[in-house]
Amino acid sequence: MEHPFEFPLDLPARGSRQRLSALHGQLRAAILDGRLKAGLRLPATRELAQALKLSRNTVVAAYDLLLSEGYVVARRGAGNFVADLLARRGLQRTSATEQDGDRRLAPYWRSAKLPSAPMPAGSYIHDFRVGVPDNTQFPFEVWRRLSARALRGVSKSPPLYGQSQGRPALREAIARHVSFARAVACEPDDVVVTSGAQQAFDLLARVLVTPGKTVVAVEDPGYPPLRAAFAAAGAKVVPVPVDAEGLVVEQLPADARVIYVTPSHQFPLGMSMSPRRRAELLSFAAARHAVVIEDDYDGEFRYGGRPLDALQTLDRDGSVCYVGTFSKCLFPSLRLGYLVTPPWLRAALASAKELTDWHCDVPAQDTLAAFIAEGHLARHVRKMRKVYADRRDALLGALARHGEGRLLPWSSDAGLHLAAKLPRTVKEGALIARASEQRIRLEGLAGYSLRRPALTGLVFGYGMIEADRIDEAIRRAMKLWEP
Repeated sequence: MEHPFEFPLDLPARGSRQRLSALHGQLRAAILDGRLKAGLRLPATRELAQALKLSRNTVVAAYDLLLSEGYVVARRGAGNFVADLLARRGLQRTSATEQDGDRRLAPYWRSAKLPSAPMPAGSYIHDFRVGVPDNTQFPFEVWRRLSARALRGVSKSPPLYGQSQGRPALREAIARHVSFARAVACEPDDVVVTSGAQQAFDLLARVLVTPGKTVVAVEDPGYPPLRAAFAAAGAKVVPVPVDAEGLVVEQLPADARVIYVTPSHQFPLGMSMSPRRRAELLSFAAARHAVVIEDDYDGEFRYGGRPLDALQTLDRDGSVCYVGTFSKCLFPSLRLGYLVTPPWLRAALASAKELTDWHCDVPAQDTLAAFIAEGHLARHVRKMRKVYADRRDALLGALARHGEGRLLPWSSDAGLHLAAKLPRTVKEGALIARASEQRIRLEGLAGYSLRRPALTGLVFGYGMIEADRIDEAIRRAMKLWEP
């Protein structure tokens, strides 16, 4: 029996557990794009089941899902009909010039847009995406074993919520890790576990900002998501330039009460903050009772010389809040990070965390705690430090060979990316667009700057490109060069 629709249905083979989701998804898509018109009577469940060689229960379940989502309406004694979606779509098509809906939003959010979906891996032949590590060499078998153990532990525990500050075992593991890797002096009680660094920034904005009053100084160029978190909280965000020594402390506004820095590996340019500037910044913060947010996002990966002490290590006045993440040294979808807080800030941050999502995923926390405690994190970092060092060397060599003096790298001894300056005569956006047409992903510096004119340059991430492909990628990119 042929199925009664005038379009193909591609269903998995018999025995697959995906047959229900496939049928539901394809019928829903056909309703949304108009292939199934409003008012059309759907085939009876028994008829469709026979035509598609499915169990009737599968078809009934698919129809029930469509009914619950509003794509189908049931009429007693008559059957199931495709719903009229025009009224619902009309709400979504309200003119942008109509302001009644906007007034229901806080001012900052009235211009918000849905975030664009990230380009999937494999969209480019050569991918210099920034901020993404290589997870192909991650020990997932070890992680799977530890995750299974963590789930067994949860199954034997009372069904209670966890601690907003984080699981004690993970906080202890983090305290030992940052003490060993970055000489950050802290106790487990000083650690607040977060859903990545971005939640750490959001929590800090919630507890530190008085809307319309608090001045937040940020590096320029710098990290846009941090700026957005504080702007959304109502802060006055002020850009401060950086030079070869890092943040130019003497240009900080006198009324700055929060200062954001990436001293170990300035984002996105890559230099380290000099000892002189570190001392000046801590002195400024202590004198004005300001808070310094130290973002050490990829400090585990250092390739030359002894790393400078973290600001948190040098701090004697409780001014520094240290932010770390496992997105770069493990994998981004883990969504676990942490704050190392001075005592006066701890209770406020833990309470803010409780009000947002209560606590991070408990099995993931327990898995990560064991992963750190058993030495797997340290081994993985050592391994990947060598991998990334090879890629960094390959990138510097390729820029020297093919850049012909047109791409001048900023000095950088750490991290997963390298920035290079372009001449002012080169149109950064046009070069990136031409590279994208050749399936080479490049990123520019302009989007990281608040001040104008912005720095012109490219940022090369080397987490998603193998060392032996870098030379070819740079050579091809340089062929696209047009002043």
